[in-house]
Amino acid sequence: MSTSEHYLVIDRLAKQFGQFTALKEISLHIEKGEFVCFLGPSGCGKTTLLRAIAGLDLPSSGKITQNGADTTFLPPEKRDFGIVFQSYALFPNLTVQENIALGLKNQGMSTQDALGKVEEWLALIGLPGSGHKFPNQLSGGQQQRVALARALALSPGLLLLDEPLSALDAKVRTHLRDEICQLQRKLGITTIMVTHDQDEALTMADRIVVMNHGVIEQVGTPQEIYQQPASRFVAEFVGKMNFIESSVVAERQLRVAESIFDSPELSNHQPEVGELLSLAVRPERVRFVDASEQSLPVKVCCQEFMGAFYRVECELLNDSEAELVIADIGIEAHTKLALQDGDIRHIDISSCGMLAYPSALAS
Repeated sequence: MSTSEHYLVIDRLAKQFGQFTALKEISLHIEKGEFVCFLGPSGCGKTTLLRAIAGLDLPSSGKITQNGADTTFLPPEKRDFGIVFQSYALFPNLTVQENIALGLKNQGMSTQDALGKVEEWLALIGLPGSGHKFPNQLSGGQQQRVALARALALSPGLLLLDEPLSALDAKVRTHLRDEICQLQRKLGITTIMVTHDQDEALTMADRIVVMNHGVIEQVGTPQEIYQQPASRFVAEFVGKMNFIESSVVAERQLRVAESIFDSPELSNHQPEVGELLSLAVRPERVRFVDASEQSLPVKVCCQEFMGAFYRVECELLNDSEAELVIADIGIEAHTKLALQDGDIRHIDISSCGMLAYPSALAS
């Protein structure tokens, strides 16, 4: 597929800081109008990649193409983007109106036209009549809306968001998350957001780019990333995941602790006899069942009320060194089960779409 068919193309991009390699030949393409999240832990390279796209950090090698033009080594002011930082970066000595109008006037727009445009944006972000206020007179969420309006007022082809919500409290963060998504869809602007918050990525993105140690672990829709993680790292980092150590004792038979049962359908691996595997299953797919040949005996250790469900931690019987198995049980089901700490119960982990990864014990 040719470069011209994608809005943004990153081709074998690398970035080194002295002896440290922050990006290792990253290749990625982003379509026009997409909302893409770069997701990963601190130090994984996601912010370095965003800064390379913005021209704030020039790459050591590789190429960036935006809308058919090579932008790899262009200075930031020559690139077509708007950016919003975690820290808002508003001018404290300028009013809200002046903060938003500054870029417009620098582009040659008359003061009257710029002020008219500012009023439009203030209405769009839900802050009509706030143009006369200074940034310190606004809440954090309001300041971030102003920063967003300032970036978008210049009608950029690309919007870059560098952890824009991480400084806000939970309720404001959730509200602004929804507002950003609605605004992005309304404007149809290609958007890249850096975040370490998996909930933000899962709820906001069309596609997620999961990064670790300067490489891309997986690119996919939120559903693909959550349901079909390509590596153990992605499975661990995105959402809650149980890893249950097992061994393949015969064709289509697994041993977990002292239990032997028929191997469930593994959606990402064909097991071989003698292999050590970590079975991966989401807590919401673990079910409490009556004892059977296909169930695992567990001891209920503790239960935590989570609002919409109970999180139940269980210890595998006959394997005290194993990680606890976590089950998320709906309120109604939990009431019927009448679980008590210390109970010996049985769980079924053979859910459709169970995953398997090389065992951590095998390394």
